[in-house]
Amino acid sequence: MSPPRNECWAITDAAAGNQRQALALAELMGMPVRHLVLEPRAPWSWLAPRFALGGALALPAGQHAQFAPPWPRLAIGCGRAAALFTRMLRRLSHGQCHTVQILDPRIDPAHWDVVIAPRHDQLNAPNVLAPIGSLSPVNDAWLADGRDACPAFGELPRPRVGVLLGGPRKQLALGTDYARGLAAGLLARRQREGGSLLVLASRRTPPEALDVFRHALAGAPGLVWAGPDDGRNPYPGVLGWADRLVVTPDSVNMLSEACAVGCAVHTHVAAPLPGRLARFHHALRERGLLHDLDEDAPARQPPLRETAAIAAQLRERMSGRRGDD
Repeated sequence: MSPPRNECWAITDAAAGNQRQALALAELMGMPVRHLVLEPRAPWSWLAPRFALGGALALPAGQHAQFAPPWPRLAIGCGRAAALFTRMLRRLSHGQCHTVQILDPRIDPAHWDVVIAPRHDQLNAPNVLAPIGSLSPVNDAWLADGRDACPAFGELPRPRVGVLLGGPRKQLALGTDYARGLAAGLLARRQREGGSLLVLASRRTPPEALDVFRHALAGAPGLVWAGPDDGRNPYPGVLGWADRLVVTPDSVNMLSEACAVGCAVHTHVAAPLPGRLARFHHALRERGLLHDLDEDAPARQPPLRETAAIAAQLRERMSGRRGDD
């Protein structure tokens, strides 16, 4: 068995949220990073990561060359599909690759060296690290780059309010009624405070909800961005210039990144949240990081930036394991 190559593989599917988390952590680990986007084929795609037999057979022929030795010293996966390959790597490398899985794999964490699952998942094991929210690349340098990329936002009237729109999920409807309520709340605050509104939709935002925002906010300074037809994605610029952020309640990733900025973060909750999401909201509110849309909040708050601390814990665990070898 040849020694592992001194590099980190970030393994994900095509989901942008999974890629952001895996790459954010990988880039802090102090070694060259290789990003592998792997999509298992059936039946592995149906059963991942429970069914891990078959090795490279789980991959389409065009992806075999990516997932091949020499194996890396560290592999960081995010998402259910990636969990299949990080689980395989532990066996294929005979334990020489340190395997890390982000998000609850829904099977025993002992299949990996480290599992990183947010606290609201309530996953407990000696090898589990439990941040409050999602890992993200947001820090002062990232925000400065965002401002540099979108200098025109600096000319908009303050307060500049960034609005991040997600979409419906199981047990949480975010349709036109929700959109009307949120738009009305945004306009009510703007009538009191002035300022501008920078609204960003996601792929999950229903078109009919987006139409509500385009119509209701047509007279307000700012923008409504819904995709490439509206130009380049200004997300880093919106976070970089925002005096306040408003985030729909559905996305742990968006709320985590908003809370990493350091400005006040608000949400509009129109119906009871499902259990895991309710626990996450409670944790943010308990720390003074999340507020109702009509609630006054300090202009600045301590940013929730957990990625660097998780990376430090991971380096310490890897160093300790080498000392035991």
